[in-house]
Amino acid sequence: MENQQITDALQAQFGADAVYGVTESHGILQFTTGVDNIVPMLHYLYAHPEFKFQFLTDLAGIHFPDAKGQELGVIYHLHSLENNVRLMIKAYAPIEAPHFPTITGLYAAANWMEREAFDFYGILFDGHPNLTRILNMDEMDYHPMRKEYPLEDATRHDKIDELFGR
Repeated sequence: MENQQITDALQAQFGADAVYGVTESHGILQFTTGVDNIVPMLHYLYAHPEFKFQFLTDLAGIHFPDAKGQELGVIYHLHSLENNVRLMIKAYAPIEAPHFPTITGLYAAANWMEREAFDFYGILFDGHPNLTRILNMDEMDYHPMRKEYPLEDATRHDKIDELFGR
């Protein structure tokens, strides 16, 4: 099974504007789609008689603060164990409305992965059975993996820039 075959099938099923930014890195097909296409596309790839992407390897949140209207994203890593083929699907949403549909009905493993993306990035998975923090304290009112915080503590005086090559 070739990556071009998967791309052609997805574009025929969902349209060329629903499957864009198609690239290949280390033999892994990568593309971007809209949030509304995620669930139908994953169902299609899961149930396809030849592709059989029935294993969710990972689901990861991402934050690009400079990408206006697409600040928060989710990357879905799928694996067809029968064909030994992997692919990555990316989708983006604005930080003001970080809503993605849950995929826990299709991949049970997505439960904790979606909770982690919520916990660290504030991504809301609509329809999730228990979207609560999984690693951080419930009392936290922020999402620590967002790139909203300085990398260093500007109040420290024990660092001499010359010693750090600055």
